[in-house]
Amino acid sequence: MRRREFITLLGGGAVWPVSTFAQQAIPLVGFLNSGSPEAFANRLRAFHQGLKETGFVEGENVGIVYRWADDQYDRLPEFAMELVRRRVAVIAANNPAAVPAKVATTNIPIVFVVAEDPVRTGLVASLARPGQNLTGVNFIIGELGAKRLELLRELIPAIARLAVLVNPVGALTEVTLQDVEPAARAMGLQTHIVSASTSREIDAAFQTFVGRRADALFIAPDPFFTSRRVQLANLAAHHGLPMTSGTREITEAGGLMSYGTNIADAYRQLAVYVGRILKGAKPADLPVMQSSKFEFVINHQTARMLGLTVPPTLLTTADEVIE
Repeated sequence: MRRREFITLLGGGAVWPVSTFAQQAIPLVGFLNSGSPEAFANRLRAFHQGLKETGFVEGENVGIVYRWADDQYDRLPEFAMELVRRRVAVIAANNPAAVPAKVATTNIPIVFVVAEDPVRTGLVASLARPGQNLTGVNFIIGELGAKRLELLRELIPAIARLAVLVNPVGALTEVTLQDVEPAARAMGLQTHIVSASTSREIDAAFQTFVGRRADALFIAPDPFFTSRRVQLANLAAHHGLPMTSGTREITEAGGLMSYGTNIADAYRQLAVYVGRILKGAKPADLPVMQSSKFEFVINHQTARMLGLTVPPTLLTTADEVIE
């Protein structure tokens, strides 16, 4: 099978013809995501695992209609409406997609996986009693910046100038800066905050970091940066810039280290709720789950390339060391 055909099967439109579903009465799940199937492959695998845990296997007793925005968030409202028109049984939506899904329907159950406070953003009435047609998984990532800086400082004690890359339209930018800036000041670090929301702006940001002689780079949590992890890792390696992030995918691509919620596990939990709703549960009766599984990952190969010696304490503390 050619790669293009494989990607279509993995994350394109409906995987099987609508007539097949109609004949077999297989329910459809709408999968609405701001990223791409390639960038979120491990999260998609975790989603399938969660469905399997509740007795559902794609192509056997459930179908999935994928809608990937490829980081073009303005496409999400129309994609949400497409899923409504397809009359899917439930919609699974990630952080930027949850609100467009809520706007699109008040009848179809929606299960979200978000890093923001879903009460503050108006997705649900409360965590214990969501109300209406939404529930989901809430994970912490933006508030972990201070901890990430502590780990970075332990690895690079001489760091003095910290570059911070944020997405100006990202939902977690404000809460991340509220956490990182005071922590950086307490450590005596100079911070240089640069915004980027396109690949070209990421290239320009690295030129700024180099010009300001940054000692290390802090990547703010955002799905866009996860999608651009290869670009980020290549630029960081080219400029010899140690990089810390909140998602393991960026570290796997070549970043130095990451600390944050195990987002793949949050997607597994997302699918478990989808499965329960397919079996008859009501979103209003399912409390919002708090995902609290954290992971600390070090790319030892990147550390050696940068000429850094990772302290034994960090190596033993890490949940995973990439050699």
